[in-house]
Amino acid sequence: MRRGWSVFYSPRGWICGLGLVCLCMIVSSAEFPATAGAAPPTPGTFPNPLGYVSDYAGVLDEAWRARIRSVCRDLEKKTGVELVVVTTRDIAPYTGVRQYADALYKHWRIGTVQQDHGVLLLAYLERPQASVTLGRSMIRVISPTLLRQITRRFVDPAFQAGQYGEGLYRTVVALSSASQDIRVGQPGRRHTKAVAVFVAVLTVVGVLGFLWWVSRPDKRHPFRRIQRGEFWASGQGGFGGNFGGFGGATSGEGYD
Repeated sequence: MRRGWSVFYSPRGWICGLGLVCLCMIVSSAEFPATAGAAPPTPGTFPNPLGYVSDYAGVLDEAWRARIRSVCRDLEKKTGVELVVVTTRDIAPYTGVRQYADALYKHWRIGTVQQDHGVLLLAYLERPQASVTLGRSMIRVISPTLLRQITRRFVDPAFQAGQYGEGLYRTVVALSSASQDIRVGQPGRRHTKAVAVFVAVLTVVGVLGFLWWVSRPDKRHPFRRIQRGEFWASGQGGFGGNFGGFGGATSGEGYD
């Protein structure tokens, strides 16, 4: 027993003990790969917006940028719809253009505060393709069928020919034309029209009722005639006669 314990009191035993403690500390502090239950990595930071046109891919000259910017500015001034165009060659950490566009739309808060009236046109130039993200209130205005038509007519031919400025400009014009009837913050035309019809019908009914009341005095309420005593004078005599007859019948029977 003394020989066994003497190992820890010897210099060699102290060195072995310290080495064992250091090894345990290193193992306990080592980083292991994340498990399946761990939170996914956060997406990378998005670039800052540069206005209506953010040409991060550098494929638009000043003339095309000015044209696109003019259309987007006029659309928002007239309708309140915010249309933003972005070109990029990097969509990391996302693997799909649509996913990146949706995340960028939310990150930039395009549209109103509720993001209801916003449109994002994203062009991914690494593999030339485009994606359109719409706010909730824009889905009923710009349908999937319309988007497919715009893509086949303007995006695909221009991107295949490398004419990105012309393709994006024509796409912006088509999207803007489809949004011309929107008025952000104002009631829709259908609601206004329904209210106008209801008011017109109510007015006509009121006028007809007034004319009927004027033309048929015999059908009016007899309140004024009652005040003048017409109803009381005629009704009182008959009512009194009835009571008189009732009294006569009573006295004829007698209680003797």
